[in-house]
Amino acid sequence: MTPENKTMQDDPSLNPAMFWVTDGQKLWQEKAGNKNISCASCHGEASKSMRGVATQFPKMIKGNLQTLEGQINACRVNAQVAPKLAYESKELLALSAYIASQSKGMPIAVQKTRGNTASLEQGRQWFYKRMGQLNLSCAQCHEERAGLKLGGSYIPQGHPNAYPIYRLEWQTLGSVQRRLRNCMNGVRAELFEYGSLEMAQLELFLMWRARGLPLESPGVRP
Repeated sequence: MTPENKTMQDDPSLNPAMFWVTDGQKLWQEKAGNKNISCASCHGEASKSMRGVATQFPKMIKGNLQTLEGQINACRVNAQVAPKLAYESKELLALSAYIASQSKGMPIAVQKTRGNTASLEQGRQWFYKRMGQLNLSCAQCHEERAGLKLGGSYIPQGHPNAYPIYRLEWQTLGSVQRRLRNCMNGVRAELFEYGSLEMAQLELFLMWRARGLPLESPGVRP
């Protein structure tokens, strides 16, 4: 990150992602669905109940690998009896940014367990698998060439510890799955669907790979 980007990210008055966090705070209290209940109705004050939660996702829940966004939608469907929120929608990004912000500064705590081993190893395979017409893998850029430049920009190590992020290139907030699809599109590969098991597996491996790094959500990137 440039010093300018870091300053923008670390100062709530300058970080444009805070608009989504504010919207997420309102949605947390907003009643929805046939049950006419809010997130707060079950979970109470987010600063307490959601502290550390985002550092643990993706995780196994009732035998299924679940991302943070997927769990938000599961709560809407099962607890509120409300429709799912669309991936990359303002509402889902706002709620995920608000929840993730409660863990800002805490270390990523995703660990390899008996339950997630198969998914973690599949995510590892996706990371090292060559894809698309350019026949490139995630690892070839984000491990072998990390720190070098591509198109005038530094290649990062590919850690997902700041998502959802506000990208200056996008001029909006986006999820890690949007960024992964951007990369896949860049190598001209067939894109994984939003919310797919493949996306969750790759996200799991990336979070495990970044374990111990502090969560910066919501981040700012070029």
